[in-house]
Amino acid sequence: MLKQYTALSVVAPSAERIVQGQKTLEIRSWQPQTIPLKNLVIVENQHFLRNEGEQEIGRALALVDIDSIHVWQADEIEAACASYWAEGYFAWTMSNVRPFSQPIACLAQRKLYTLELDLEGLISN
Repeated sequence: MLKQYTALSVVAPSAERIVQGQKTLEIRSWQPQTIPLKNLVIVENQHFLRNEGEQEIGRALALVDIDSIHVWQADEIEAACASYWAEGYFAWTMSNVRPFSQPIACLAQRKLYTLELDLEGLISN
């Protein structure tokens, strides 16, 4: 059955690192209007979508929860799987990662967006 989910596109290989539990912070220059964000779909895509309206085909890989957001600290580079630290970014704390048993082809867009997905039988825990 199709249900609506909020989704966030993450450029490869970072989405896979979230699924594997290596990446526990997602770094963004913006923050959502409401926290926590439960059952957020992580969509892996290949290119940074920098301009409004940009999109490409991606792969939905997992559901995660965003429990809190704070100003990104210099000692959090490893948790973010980042290659460097820069001031002025937000760290989204991810938990409760539920990988799908197989990726789902879907749209990758900027910011937070809505996807209609049937996840029946795809969430392994």
